[in-house]
Amino acid sequence: MQLTVCEPSAMSEAVVMETQRAGGFLESSCGAGSCAASLDDGILDTANESSEEESAGEREEEIGAHDVNSSTMTTEVLAEQTLNTKTVKAERPNSLSVPSAGEPSLWTSQGDAEVKLRMGDSGLAAETPLTIHQMFTSAVERFGDFTALSWKEGEQQKTLNYKDYYQTCRTAAKSFLKLGLQRYHGVGILGFNSAEWFISDIGAILAGGFAVGIYTTNSPEACQYVADNCKANIIVVENHKQLQKILQVEDKLPHLKAIIQYKDVLKEKRPNLYSWAEFMELGRDEPDAPLDAIISSQKPNQCCTLIYTSGTTGQPKGVMLSHDNVTWTALATSSHVRLTDATKAQETVVSYLPLSHIAAQMVDVWVTMKVGGSTHFAQPDALKGSLVSTMKEVRPTAFMGVPRVWEKMQEKMKSVGAKSSTVRRKVAAWAKDVGLQTNLTKMNQSGAAGRAPLSYQIAKKLVFKKVRKALGLDRCSKCYTGAAPITKDTLEFFLSLDIPLYELYGMSESTGPHTISIPEAFKLTSCGKEMPGCKTKLHNPDEEGNGEICFWGRHVFMGYLNMPDKTEEALDADGWLHSGDLGKHDENGFLFITGRIKELIITAGGENIPPVPTEDAVKEALPLISNAMLIGDKRKFLSMLLTIKCEVNADSGDPEDGLTPEAVEICKRLGSNATRVSEIAGGRDRAIHTAIQEGINRVNENATSNAQRIQKWIILDRDFSVSGGELGPTMKLKRPVVVKMYKEQIENFYKELATPTTPDNPLPPK
Repeated sequence: MQLTVCEPSAMSEAVVMETQRAGGFLESSCGAGSCAASLDDGILDTANESSEEESAGEREEEIGAHDVNSSTMTTEVLAEQTLNTKTVKAERPNSLSVPSAGEPSLWTSQGDAEVKLRMGDSGLAAETPLTIHQMFTSAVERFGDFTALSWKEGEQQKTLNYKDYYQTCRTAAKSFLKLGLQRYHGVGILGFNSAEWFISDIGAILAGGFAVGIYTTNSPEACQYVADNCKANIIVVENHKQLQKILQVEDKLPHLKAIIQYKDVLKEKRPNLYSWAEFMELGRDEPDAPLDAIISSQKPNQCCTLIYTSGTTGQPKGVMLSHDNVTWTALATSSHVRLTDATKAQETVVSYLPLSHIAAQMVDVWVTMKVGGSTHFAQPDALKGSLVSTMKEVRPTAFMGVPRVWEKMQEKMKSVGAKSSTVRRKVAAWAKDVGLQTNLTKMNQSGAAGRAPLSYQIAKKLVFKKVRKALGLDRCSKCYTGAAPITKDTLEFFLSLDIPLYELYGMSESTGPHTISIPEAFKLTSCGKEMPGCKTKLHNPDEEGNGEICFWGRHVFMGYLNMPDKTEEALDADGWLHSGDLGKHDENGFLFITGRIKELIITAGGENIPPVPTEDAVKEALPLISNAMLIGDKRKFLSMLLTIKCEVNADSGDPEDGLTPEAVEICKRLGSNATRVSEIAGGRDRAIHTAIQEGINRVNENATSNAQRIQKWIILDRDFSVSGGELGPTMKLKRPVVVKMYKEQIENFYKELATPTTPDNPLPPK
């Protein structure tokens, strides 16, 4: 079988890197905005979420990492974006080859091992490999006096420039060493985004340890697993609440030597428990030589960071990322999206997504550093109401949102718009129609700058500029979405407001991004084309061109820590990373994700059905629906679980019974007075039941076969949520968990005595 490979540049033999030490003065220590789319109602506590996501064996998380680098690109880099097509054998080699003694392989499962780097002959793939320290010192030399980090303490603005940032990280590294951090042991970091989080992360790497983010909503047992798996010598926690989790399990952590709390006053004194100030004081007067010796011994092909992904039936997997994985991906990403070097105009990002996730790390820490950008830390309640206020104050130049963030903005704007005067609604509708058509035309011309129609200029002045300002996006030329699928409806909504959302795709195992949409290479529902220096192939494509998406490049991870079997599942013998995702290319090389292999529904009749397109179609046809999950694996027909858009508890993130204002308005238009989910669930509201059935019928009319028609459905009593366990940290559906939780309702679909006239078992007309 043959398949298409998008190959930006020729690939040379992988090589092993020798240490290169950056010289210069940095080798030794020196002295040192009310908004139309308010994100209240607890959008998703993404920054504080469970690390338990996806089925065992899945290589986790479709991700985007948007970011920052020089706006000027070399001819080689530009040339790499012109894709050459080449045929490659589709058969997957049976297993990874075992390297001979002393010869590094493309992969490893040992934390102290080295790997061959996937170097290329030219362009970005051939760039000289760097360690984290080398990239950091380069940034300091170029951007030393520029603001690196900023945050608010009360009403006071705090900043740290690149010179002081670097010196603070060195001090933290010396403190870690004094506390007994051993080479290739972890430093766990458990807390919301902050300067201390960044400093702990980089300090751990400089000191020769592993930086290990831990989700803040992990249970004590989940924290214990991660800390034990990475042999954490030190754990850094945000506050007393997170401290208690570690204290509950510290007797089960044989490698743990110290705990550091970086926010609030310590409520108790314990041996080996330090405040942040006490911790930093430990290393302040320590000599530089021991740290410098460790730094000089580090190589780009050694591990520096662990990202823990997980499955619902298996233990979390520690994704080992090398120095080169991180520094090269930061270079490739920033070059591809053409972020501006700080010496010309400084990029600014807002840090609010969970740093235990590769998307936030790549965006907020590494790509920003590469171009000398500034990272501003949002408030811990960012996703419960304060994010837009922060955005209006900071006015970021680039912004990354997971789909639920964009969806919440959309819902809020619709809700506010519905209460506007008739004239305002008509103007807004006209402007959105103009915006959508103008941007679709531009998109179809591959971003070519034609003369915008007069109507667009008027709409921009009357509507688009005001919307951007209200969202804090008036300076933002790059709005990204990633980490989970987003609906076409949401993409078109923002495009109609002249805010194109550029989709990103990748995974933890590819150090974040693999493909990124950019203005001149942008298509709705596509996640763009791969970054320069990366390659894509589709494994075993079907007659429609859908195959498993496989990656090659210097962003591909080293392996899973202490899990050689799982590593062999992810990487084939030739070193290609198998994503577990299904996708296809169009005639112009744009990649479209069509599903996940392990999510594929195979009916009792043998028909293969990807669930996401049908689920998205239902949500698009029925704006009242929050979540939809298709059922039908090994079953005679398809059924569906539905949830209604409801309010979310701002503190706990739990779904509540009350409908959102938008949902109440929809119900009124459908002839219902319902204001609560409990008034609708289980078919209790005849008007809503009829409207949903009509929407299902419309979706069924577009089904490609009878087997792909939804035969039964039910509205559940509560929406899916992270706290409830149905959704993962990036709001992706945890299908095996949902199947288990709603087993009774699902089994009722398939009882022999179907009663199509009852609300819980509606059947579409034949």
